Amino acid sequence: MRPPGSPGWIASAESFLLDACPSEYRGYAVLRRHPVVLSRLAREFVAAQLVATRTGLTDLRPSLAGEVDASTADQAAAVLQREEARLTRVARAVDLVDQALRDVRFVPRL
Repeated sequence: MRPPGSPGWIASAESFLLDACPSEYRGYAVLRRHPVVLSRLAREFVAAQLVATRTGLTDLRPSLAGEVDASTADQAAAVLQREEARLTRVARAVDLVDQALRDVRFVPRL
């Protein structure tokens, strides 16, 4: 993604945010006209995915007991752990893009 303020940065931010959302969001013109609205919806969508992933991870082994062997359940849990890590990174990135769209400036501290 381009740095905030650089030429084309809004378009690159919009593309990133749309990639973080369901594909159907690309069809809503209001989200393309108002990137701040898109960023808010992206934040909520990614946060909900993260909650669902964490819930799924918590309930995974008990729900699979008797359905698959322990090794398969462990592999499925590893998938959800990787997904949790990915979604955590995406959530942080979406938050940073949202702040940049809102013109939040960071002041270095010594």
